[in-house]
Amino acid sequence: MVVHQHSGRRGRAGEAVLVVGVAVMVVAAAGCRPGGGAGAAGDDRPGADVTQVVRGAADVLVRTGSARARTAMEMAAGGTRVTIRGEGGVDFTHRMGQLLVMLPADVTGRTGHRPLTELLAPGALYMKNRGAGVPADKWVRVDTTALADGNLVTGGATDPLAAAELLRGAREVTYVGETEVGGARVRHYRGTTDIGRAALAALPEVRGALAAAAKGFSKDGVPFDAYLDEEGRLRKVRHRFTYVNNGVIDVSSTTLFYGFGTPVTVELPPSTDIYAGKIAQ
Repeated sequence: MVVHQHSGRRGRAGEAVLVVGVAVMVVAAAGCRPGGGAGAAGDDRPGADVTQVVRGAADVLVRTGSARARTAMEMAAGGTRVTIRGEGGVDFTHRMGQLLVMLPADVTGRTGHRPLTELLAPGALYMKNRGAGVPADKWVRVDTTALADGNLVTGGATDPLAAAELLRGAREVTYVGETEVGGARVRHYRGTTDIGRAALAALPEVRGALAAAAKGFSKDGVPFDAYLDEEGRLRKVRHRFTYVNNGVIDVSSTTLFYGFGTPVTVELPPSTDIYAGKIAQ
């Protein structure tokens, strides 16, 4: 297949969803038309505006500078369930990141997929070890502002920066209570984020991709669970995307943040290392 770099619209999100080869096999039969959900409101802390607390989580990360990140994207369709995991780091100051994404066995049971290296940059996703006819020493570049989902699920991992920026559209938020994530005490919030609203409020480097997702998804509402520590730093966030078209595909995307302040260096490949040919199905 050709890497899709067209402008997404409703009903065409399936063309962009998961260019990662293994995941395409899972979602192709069902097609893709995203949906949304709803939440509630409340908090047990007097005077706390929980909606503003959650919306401000992305700003706190920017002030933090950088962090390590783990991602997990679980998809279920037609009785098939796969999980794609990633690990790396994010530079919130320069809006860049790097992930090593581990692909599961494909639906035929074959294993041995090489880890996929992903570089995250404003408006772009770079992938190495893409396979499907791409030379091993070449990168594939995808314009995230032209993807119908804005790379919320395309790369097999929601861009950690975008995962946080999505919370700027939080609404109907409820405070669930205290719990623990990675050894840290956190406050758990639940609600729905509006992709269109998040796009308007997002940092300029992320705005284009989220604006594309707002156009490509049939519904803007995405249910979430967010976990913030005592300093307001986002420790964990889970978004739930639902696609309906000749079947239902449920996608749960989870991002964990830890090791705040850890230096993260991202070097984008030169243009001579970018593969411009066709990619096999």
